[in-house]
Amino acid sequence: MKQEMAKVFKALSDENRLYIIELLLKGELCGCVLIDKLDIQQPTLSYHLRILKEANLTTSYREGNRIMYVVNKDVLNEVKAFIDAFDHVEASCNL
Repeated sequence: MKQEMAKVFKALSDENRLYIIELLLKGELCGCVLIDKLDIQQPTLSYHLRILKEANLTTSYREGNRIMYVVNKDVLNEVKAFIDAFDHVEASCNL
């Protein structure tokens, strides 16, 4: 679980990828719309989308000649639960 969360947090550590997630939370989008919203070139967008997909933060499917991207809200809920769990962790040593 921690290894998976580390991969997710690493994927979320980039401003462009955070913006892509923000855009996709509003609804599924194709790469052509994402590229218009970001100040990056197409190869860079592909790189960021690959990182997000490898972290299971996004999924994609083909619709005609377009690839549509969708946020995996289950993973975002897992991240939230992981962070919320810190509230319940007690110190294991006295400082």
